[in-house]
Amino acid sequence: MEHSTGQESHPPAKKPAVEVTLRRFTLAYVDAMMAWASDPLAAAPCRWEPYASTEPLLAYLRDAVLPHPWFRAICLAGEDRPVGAISVSPTEDGCRAELGYVLARAHWGKGVATAAVRRALETVFGDVEGLLRVEALVDVPNVASQRVLEKAGFTREAVLRSYCVLKGRVKDMVIHSFISTDTVMQQD
Repeated sequence: MEHSTGQESHPPAKKPAVEVTLRRFTLAYVDAMMAWASDPLAAAPCRWEPYASTEPLLAYLRDAVLPHPWFRAICLAGEDRPVGAISVSPTEDGCRAELGYVLARAHWGKGVATAAVRRALETVFGDVEGLLRVEALVDVPNVASQRVLEKAGFTREAVLRSYCVLKGRVKDMVIHSFISTDTVMQQD
């Protein structure tokens, strides 16, 4: 006969899934964007340098983000203030595009990036005519970003050695892909 200690064993509580919305950018988002655009850690894996003031960021918003075919603000559900950005940029091949994202540091490690990537994958193939493949390139040491992609359903394909120069340094990059027939992963 087993004896009860009065303490029942329960599996750990699963944290609720993060809900995000992806919205088209407006110029009004410039102040919120400074949370990640001015942060050297958030900008580290990006091609751009951190912004020191809103004027050049406003110019970037106006000249690059607003005319971009698929550049979205990442907003927490129920909020209108962006906490990051996600883009799917076409390549010379009409069937391929490259995914990129950036998130304010206050939201790292909370599932926001994964939720945003999932939401993007659920919509971008319907939004971009002829798109069959979305690729994402991640610096080899950026394991957290690689995990975000894998949790969303991307497949790790290869390490591309000495692939690019980023901020003056030659980088090895990991390439991940998601094709239109893949399934967006909904569980972590």
